[in-house]
Amino acid sequence: MILSDTSITRPVFASVLSLLLIAFGIVAFDRLPLREYPDIDPPVVTVQTNYPGAAANVVESRITKLIEERIAGVEGIKFMESSSTDGRSSISVEFNIGRDIDGAANDIRDRVAGISNNLPEEADPPEVQKSDSSDDVILWLNLSSSDMTVPELTDYADRYLVDRFSVLDGVARIRIGGQQIYAMRVWIDRVALAARNLTVNDIENALRAENVELPAGSIESQERQFTVRVERAFRTAEDFASPGAGSQGDDAIVSLGDVAQVVRATEEDRTMFRGNGIAMVGIGIIKQSTANTLEVVRAALQERERINDGSLPEGTVLEISYNTAVFVENAIEEVYKTLFIAIALVVIVIYLFLGSLRAVIVPAVAVPVSVISTFLMLYVLGFSVNLLTLLALVLAIGMVVDDAIVVLENVYRRMDEEKETPLVAAYLGTRQVGFAVIATTLVLMAVFVPIAFLEGDLGRLFSEFALTMAAAVAFSSLVALTLSPMVASKVLKRGENPGRVTQIIDSAFGRVRRVYHRLLLVCLKRPIIVLSAFALLAGAAGLMFSHIPSEYAPREDRGAFFVMVNGPEGASFEYTKEYMDEIERRLMSYVESGEVIRLIMRARAVSGIPKISAAGW
Repeated sequence: MILSDTSITRPVFASVLSLLLIAFGIVAFDRLPLREYPDIDPPVVTVQTNYPGAAANVVESRITKLIEERIAGVEGIKFMESSSTDGRSSISVEFNIGRDIDGAANDIRDRVAGISNNLPEEADPPEVQKSDSSDDVILWLNLSSSDMTVPELTDYADRYLVDRFSVLDGVARIRIGGQQIYAMRVWIDRVALAARNLTVNDIENALRAENVELPAGSIESQERQFTVRVERAFRTAEDFASPGAGSQGDDAIVSLGDVAQVVRATEEDRTMFRGNGIAMVGIGIIKQSTANTLEVVRAALQERERINDGSLPEGTVLEISYNTAVFVENAIEEVYKTLFIAIALVVIVIYLFLGSLRAVIVPAVAVPVSVISTFLMLYVLGFSVNLLTLLALVLAIGMVVDDAIVVLENVYRRMDEEKETPLVAAYLGTRQVGFAVIATTLVLMAVFVPIAFLEGDLGRLFSEFALTMAAAVAFSSLVALTLSPMVASKVLKRGENPGRVTQIIDSAFGRVRRVYHRLLLVCLKRPIIVLSAFALLAGAAGLMFSHIPSEYAPREDRGAFFVMVNGPEGASFEYTKEYMDEIERRLMSYVESGEVIRLIMRARAVSGIPKISAAGW
């Protein structure tokens, strides 16, 4: 073969080719994103609309139904689900697995944009978003203080911490959990309002007319120019209470303080977020889709250390609440360990059967070159380093070494039987098995490549696994026809005696062959017994298979559990809060005993589903 002949006669060519594959493979590995599993986000688009102050039935009739009717005709919709709660409408649209998610999101945006004018003026514009696992928080940090309230913690985190974490490499955005944002709340006295013959609309119109900040142009002279700014009139609760809410006969002006109580509070105080019984706010780190999870988390934790060292006010601390990178890192480390163990075992087994350290070099060199080169194909195909691609590399180790062993064994045989020199044996021996190596590679690739064309979630999940295996086998064939014969021609020697261990193994396998030969003769004389035994084993395997439970993915203990609490229909937040406090009080005993490291309790009146989460690792 031209490829093997050129590699043997020009060893520099084979060496440089392998070094280039290793160099590009290492560069590709450094640039590949690190994930726990492949990116198999379903084509789901959500439409969320906020309608503050509206009841659930009003949201359903005035927002949810209108949007549903408008987007129902979009191509490729598989399933549509909607929910309407007090002040919020949420619609989830799942498309067929082959539908392009970007095109689907654009179609939904176009439909929603055409109905925006029909929605209530008080409602916020609908938000259309693609469902993406990259939007999941990979690290939760909790900000707590002995001196600051939750609204103050929210304001501090928004002012000083969000920007510091946002500028880190690989961070997409920051989410604040359990936040309570400052707002002016107006509590209207309906009796006083009716006595003055006013309505809520009068108060709303007065606030809209008075609480504005308008451009005022500029003042110019021959040498100077000043921009004029009209300050907003209302800054404190007293300022809000002073404007006129309307008139009451004889042009008497009624101030807002006469008919309502104005206080500086929060937009929504029916929320709770506590960690180990202490009120706090959460800071969630969301990484970019192509970023390395471990690197982003390490950078965020280093920034947390710098913040805790002196940037925070006295009595305030930023702690780790939940770190998903722990599980990713542990899983990846275990796969790496398995990878190196597999390589070591392959080399040891080859040595035990060949009995020559020189002969072991040939397949031992082929394994790392083939494995590292595979990362180049992962980068070209847009894959990531995850559990499935690494698993494919682990399983491929036994396959990538096969081609090199076939070439080595034939070269070794020619040196032993034909008494050829290593150079001649490598030249002729590789030619002899070259097409067999290529045929074996094509057969293996024909087994794995079709998996990439499976439809549905399973096809998308295992496509990276299958193509990684195929790429590793393809590179092993290239290495077996270039590097392996070149190395064999340089390192092998004729007349090398096998070691004592190899002689013992050869003797043991000789006895095994003799026993197997006798058993084979017995089986050939009694085919009825063999076929009956085979049928019995097949039936037993089928029976056992029907009783084995099936699931999408194996269960994994990550040291965390969640408790969902649903209150009765129509229960208020205060009613549910009493039960949440009692559940938290009982679970705190596990924190005190050290069985649980972190107990997070969060509740929101909007969702109606309070949640308690506990973690211990």
